[in-house]
Amino acid sequence: MIQNVLNIFRIEELRKKVLITLGLLLVYRVGWHVPLPGVSMKALVRAFHETGGAAGGDLIGLINVLSAGGLLSFGLFSLGIMPYISSSIIFSLLTKVIPSLEKLSKEGASGQKKINQYTRWATVPICMVQALFIVRFLAPGGVSGMPPVVDLDVYRAWWFTPMVILALTAGGIFLMWLGEQITEYGVGNGISLLIMAGIIARVPKSFMQMFASAENHRTVVVKAVMLGVMYILVVLVVVYITKGQRRIPVQYAKLTRGRKVYGGQRHYMPISVNQANVMPVIFASSLLAFPAWLFGAVGWQAAKDSFTRGGWVYSVSYIGLIFFFSFFWNALMFNPAEMSKNMKEYGAFVPGIRPGKRTADFMEKVMIRVTVAGAAFLAAIALFPQMLSFSMNLRGGLSYFLGGTSILIVVSVALDLVDKLNSHLLMRNYDGFMGGSSMRRR
Repeated sequence: MIQNVLNIFRIEELRKKVLITLGLLLVYRVGWHVPLPGVSMKALVRAFHETGGAAGGDLIGLINVLSAGGLLSFGLFSLGIMPYISSSIIFSLLTKVIPSLEKLSKEGASGQKKINQYTRWATVPICMVQALFIVRFLAPGGVSGMPPVVDLDVYRAWWFTPMVILALTAGGIFLMWLGEQITEYGVGNGISLLIMAGIIARVPKSFMQMFASAENHRTVVVKAVMLGVMYILVVLVVVYITKGQRRIPVQYAKLTRGRKVYGGQRHYMPISVNQANVMPVIFASSLLAFPAWLFGAVGWQAAKDSFTRGGWVYSVSYIGLIFFFSFFWNALMFNPAEMSKNMKEYGAFVPGIRPGKRTADFMEKVMIRVTVAGAAFLAAIALFPQMLSFSMNLRGGLSYFLGGTSILIVVSVALDLVDKLNSHLLMRNYDGFMGGSSMRRR
């Protein structure tokens, strides 16, 4: 393993990419500590010590994870890359329902370049709208359970709101640019690496808060060991499911051209068990925030409590929405009829299945079964932080890292990063991280 890491720095091109990636991530971490105008850093540190960084409820905790850990820091990068992610999700859905965008997406690199440009433009108004919510959070008493971090006189000043919106929008656009630079000149997907860096950076502080708030340090050490073992087991399960595929055999028909015979080969069409990745969890968490807010606004306390995190109504609704959005997302991204048509045009077929409608029905049946398995996995991993925090009395930040969205993101990004490094190493006749037969160096 150490030899494989050293091989990365022996290749000049790969070494340059890794150093650029680390340098840009360092820029992100430095900017994360720049406070917004009018925010008192002393008050912010005191607020985090009092709440353990877990204020604001379930939805705010999830958005804090997706914003690379910056939402409740009230810094320049508080929005993180969440606006860009939102814009990307919107255009991913629009390309499936708007014919002009769908046609544009099929034009290759030029069409994708235009869609990416539309995504960047849409990120700006999304940043401004989300910045308004940050301004609301900055108000004294704006976040439930968190002490104020801005003086009331400063908050009421005429310059405060436009200045904060401008600063947050600039920070969000800069992070979008930073992620694209990592993708182009570094290693891996820049946006995903920013989220992963924000998640991992919060872990030491969460453990320190757990030790500082404990009365019995021996109990905390036992709890930390249990969490470590549990985390390793959960990561193994997530890796197994993430790498899991349903491979559909595809046979190509033989074509004779003169004395040569083309085709006749068998390939496999891989369908991932977790096709939708973390999207159903994000949609379900966002949607479940509205009932609690609505019932709280009209004064129905009993109904509001039933939709708070930990209640059986919340948990059942959460599972149901994850299943619904899993099928919804896969239905948009996976079209059996179109895939069957494309296979027929290229002379490919599934052995034992007639081309055309029979093939489409078969692929749809397979997709339904795979989606059920993937949705069940997502529901279990999404409820894991909730069960963990209640059973072991954990603070919100630590429980979010040890389960649910955080583990899915960290594992997915890590696997993608390892694949990218492996491809660079194997191209130059070095062994990859996954092992394999030794190859001579060029």
